[in-house]
Amino acid sequence: MKNRYIAPFLLGAGIAFILYSCGKATIPKNATAVDNFDKARYLGKWYEIARLDFKWEKDLNNVTAEYSLNENGTIKVDNRGYNVKKDKWEQSTGKAKLVTKDNVGMLKVSFFGPFYSGYNIVAIDPDYKYALVVGESLKYMWILSRETTIPENIKTDYLKKAKEIGYTTSDLVWTKHDKAK
Repeated sequence: MKNRYIAPFLLGAGIAFILYSCGKATIPKNATAVDNFDKARYLGKWYEIARLDFKWEKDLNNVTAEYSLNENGTIKVDNRGYNVKKDKWEQSTGKAKLVTKDNVGMLKVSFFGPFYSGYNIVAIDPDYKYALVVGESLKYMWILSRETTIPENIKTDYLKKAKEIGYTTSDLVWTKHDKAK
């Protein structure tokens, strides 16, 4: 290949790789997304019970996620939390799409244009009241509930499952929910 073709070829290959990576969502090696997932039942408001902390949720309490259906079939994701250090509410809105089949709890979520990240429901109770959600790596994990608390037996089951996947559950931040906020 002549030198004048190398730069355009590498640029094209780089763009193709970036576009492929932006649309791809993965799941940790030892995790499996739930099957028989019902997107309609998952919609609505969830309270964050615990999370592995990362920069977008640093110092947040009273964290909620509200999921609703967009006209195009994607899911609107509206995350909200109270920043205790800045003494103000913070909100982030994005979209989610199912990755494989409509009945598998494997989604990809975007808050920044074409960049998507894995959002995988690996445990959910039959009544859709409690969920264990993991990201695409062992850096991201959430325990969610339809209420500001979770029964001890569900918490224990979810922590056990998270450890089996490979998560360090001692690193979890337990979200506070103040009634006044």
